[in-house]
Amino acid sequence: MPKVLPFKAVLPNKAFVSLVVSRSYETYKKKELKAKLAYNPYSFLHILTPGFKFQHEISGVQRFNMVKNRYLEFHEREVYEYDTQEAYYIYRIQTHHNIYTGIIAAASIEDYKNDVIKKHEDTIQKREEVFKEYLKVVGFNTEPVLLTYPDDDAINAVIEKRTQGEADYNFAVVEQQLHSLWKIVDKESIAIIAGHFESMNALYIADGHHRSASSKLLAEEMFPQTGNEKYNYFLSFLIPESNLHISEFNRLVKGLNGLTKEEFLFRLDEIFRIENRGIELYKPSKKHHFSMYLDGEFYSLYLRKSYYNFQDPLGELDTQLLYNLILEPILGIHDLRNDNRIAYLSGKDNSIRMKKLIDEKEFDVGFGMLPVAITELKQIADAGLQMPPKSTYIEPKLLSGLTIYEF
Repeated sequence: MPKVLPFKAVLPNKAFVSLVVSRSYETYKKKELKAKLAYNPYSFLHILTPGFKFQHEISGVQRFNMVKNRYLEFHEREVYEYDTQEAYYIYRIQTHHNIYTGIIAAASIEDYKNDVIKKHEDTIQKREEVFKEYLKVVGFNTEPVLLTYPDDDAINAVIEKRTQGEADYNFAVVEQQLHSLWKIVDKESIAIIAGHFESMNALYIADGHHRSASSKLLAEEMFPQTGNEKYNYFLSFLIPESNLHISEFNRLVKGLNGLTKEEFLFRLDEIFRIENRGIELYKPSKKHHFSMYLDGEFYSLYLRKSYYNFQDPLGELDTQLLYNLILEPILGIHDLRNDNRIAYLSGKDNSIRMKKLIDEKEFDVGFGMLPVAITELKQIADAGLQMPPKSTYIEPKLLSGLTIYEF
């Protein structure tokens, strides 16, 4: 059922590509962003931060218009060029730990609206509206929505065959990653890829819920509407489920909601079997088991069997269990997005960083758990439910400015 189309991308000039591409804008700290803008005139960040040219901060519609102007300037300077024919783009990211390979294409907003492209996170309406207005002014997508699909032998075979040849783009970035891009333009391969995506029951959003929701809002405002207009699709990177990497977010909390350490442990003991693990770094090894760091010591929390009465896939999710059983009723945290008492840590060293922040008295208690499995993500999406915020840290993280989808 999913309709996944090839398209004519706007691509960086090969001479500039490693200078042009950037990480997602939100990942840059202020000093790093300023340095990138000051020393690299080709960075896509100049398009996203158009006021830097005049050393002036701008916002709202004025910023959106200037983003479009900077983009047009990059075209005029031949930093960007239009591809000559429709293509699927095989994109490979090689990091120290993994190699990710998928297909950049245009995904259907109609599929998103009809739940053929399934969601597992809630979105914030205000953010959707702001980004929709941005898209309306600038007229392009540049950061793909990350979609995942069941492994498919035929699609894998097309990718394997094409990547045996020389890449159309091959470059490294300062994060010590290698990036490669191959175009698929032959009709036979395009037909195989399109046909096999169409034979699937659904695709799943791994990352990019706000981007896809904003694209839907935009499409609903645009005319004419035959269904084939470019604004009825959005830029996507489709990756097989087996190649997706999901990590956990640890939770850190300020204060114990007025409880002493002993009172807090007594409350937990009603729900969990607790073992003091001392100063040795401890991470859970099974679902419904949690690690906790409190007052210089690690604890293991094993959910008591009497609480194994799950009503739906969301109720069985460890991030939801932590909220239902500890964060809300015991620690008094009701709003996981906006309460400034809670913070989140992701990445392979998150338990070490959690310990450090608590030892330095920035937080009082921290919790760790196993990563969400792809089967859990799909079950929750299939049931039309939404995970708590910061339930998954999903890789790969994609570059901005490599393939641009104009509409």
